[in-house]
Amino acid sequence: MRGFDMTPLLRTSVGFDRLARTLDTLATEQVPSYPPYNIEKLSDDDYVISLAVAGFSQDDLDITVQENQLTVRGRILADPDQPERTFLHRGIAERTFDRQFSLADHIKVADATLENGLLNISLVREVPEEARPRQISITAAKAATKRKAIEKKAA
Repeated sequence: MRGFDMTPLLRTSVGFDRLARTLDTLATEQVPSYPPYNIEKLSDDDYVISLAVAGFSQDDLDITVQENQLTVRGRILADPDQPERTFLHRGIAERTFDRQFSLADHIKVADATLENGLLNISLVREVPEEARPRQISITAAKAATKRKAIEKKAA
């Protein structure tokens, strides 16, 4: 199956065209397995993404956010002053990687720390006041009609 027919769902919804595009790309997307990671929910508005980046320093890692897309890149550059190493067994990968995460609306990256070979990226949900639920008062039809009549007389 190449694509998903979202037509029945989209007839009764507004603004979910991004969801349809995301589902279409899932069928063809290959998911990388390196580096391994955890996503942890700390509370309703706080999350942490932890990536196992053994062998990488802060200078080897790059974190960017663009249009709800969090990208973590790891590149170890060869140091010309360091003598060449000979491995009898190499189990720590230290290979170049690009790991991407799609962030929901209103999710912001708070900070990132590197500790004990784990890169921890703290995320927080910051919903603006205009996007929060609000109560809409209901007025009686007679009162609204009477108010409009009074406003017309005053004009």
